[in-house]
Amino acid sequence: MIELSNLTKSFNSGQPNQFTAVDNVTLAINPQQITVLKGPSGSGKTSLLSMIGCMARPTSGRIFLRGVAAALPFRQDGADAVEITSLPERFLNEIRRSTFGFIFQQFNLVKGISVLENVMLPAYPTGEGRAEFRARAVSLLEQFSIARLASQRVELLSGGELQRVAIARALINNPSIIIADEPTAHLDSKLSHEFMEIVGRLKGEGKSVLIASHDPIVFDSPLIDTLVEMRDGAIVASRSCR
Repeated sequence: MIELSNLTKSFNSGQPNQFTAVDNVTLAINPQQITVLKGPSGSGKTSLLSMIGCMARPTSGRIFLRGVAAALPFRQDGADAVEITSLPERFLNEIRRSTFGFIFQQFNLVKGISVLENVMLPAYPTGEGRAEFRARAVSLLEQFSIARLASQRVELLSGGELQRVAIARALINNPSIIIADEPTAHLDSKLSHEFMEIVGRLKGEGKSVLIASHDPIVFDSPLIDTLVEMRDGAIVASRSCR
């Protein structure tokens, strides 16, 4: 589903303080599996996920996504894999909305509005009727056993409740790929194990899950399919866990 070819991301290019966050990464990520990027802080995990998720452009190299042609008004040479690195921003926005669901380290929920409204937010730009995606949001809250919190403001929730709201929000547009950046960084061990159980369910539903983490509960989980180790922006090891 995802192919990275010689991907590099540099900041302040050509300046004395140039920094290369991702260094010539080539990687194939299989669909409907759990792939974990393991590495210390500063190893390039977040930058790599940002480029895969169409939130940042690489300095060089290419990214190919399969299964996203329906989000575009054209096809690239009739191929099933779309090369996204040179697409205009308006097309990247559509791919980002329809293909990816994001779970951030800080959750990035909007304070001052309810749990239900937070979950619904990513669906507004799609043009779908509000009644339809509201019903889907309520269903997701029920699925994660937090429907009772639908009218609660998010700043009043516990860490585990915030995590479940963030997952529900990531799923509102029914994405095929879930991207999670250090999702257990602010959770205790019990909640981290619960998060991985949810990830296993998502895989069982046919989702592809990409996780960046330096948490052993994540990268040692028996649920993961592929472990990719990063350091200094480069891949130092990649192995199948099956």
